[in-house]
Amino acid sequence: MTETATPIRDLSQGQDAYLRLIAEIRSGALPPGGRLTETELATRLGISRTPVREAIRALEADGLVVHVPRVGASIRRLTYPEVTELYEMRCVLEGTAARLAARVASDVERSELDAISAEMAGAQSDVGRLFDLNRQFHRTLLDAARNRFLLDAVQALEKTMLILGPSTMGIAGRITDAQAEHEAVLAALHARDADAAEALMRKHINAAHAIRLRQLRSDGNVLAETYPGGSGL
Repeated sequence: MTETATPIRDLSQGQDAYLRLIAEIRSGALPPGGRLTETELATRLGISRTPVREAIRALEADGLVVHVPRVGASIRRLTYPEVTELYEMRCVLEGTAARLAARVASDVERSELDAISAEMAGAQSDVGRLFDLNRQFHRTLLDAARNRFLLDAVQALEKTMLILGPSTMGIAGRITDAQAEHEAVLAALHARDADAAEALMRKHINAAHAIRLRQLRSDGNVLAETYPGGSGL
């Protein structure tokens, strides 16, 4: 039997559904282990099951969704070793980005980072805005490193990190510390001190890692109990 092409309308709805589900994963509204039922999602998103099915497939291709026996499609749970490995790679990649940016970032790029940092300092009470500014700060620094392969590697890592939910910036006391850590990295960039920039960025990521682990230990619905070995995540 000849396959029928998927209507363009469904393809655009599938992409929209994918982006909406990504946003829910990032916000924590769809937590690790959360089930993805086509019927429920179609009703909630106001679309048919076909684009929902496409969105779930796309999330599975990203490694964000797994099929659990007797449960169905679910948001993947990360293991303790995986979380540590993710942050270790962030240290390597973003530390390298800071090192490169210290060498090659333009005056305009450093000024842009200064402006983002200043805006963060003035948005301490708006956690949602702080999340956006924090992502903007890290992305701008990555762009300033001017290495497309590094950027691609970080973007791939960020997809898996979506499973962890909201940024640690929302945890009490983290905003002030993160702001100081950003400013220390900026000072190294302005001084063109590549060694210091890398070391300070690694310190920043390690601090976030420590807070994330404390957060996850108190939330039994996030970490899987075993090392990854297939659909049992």
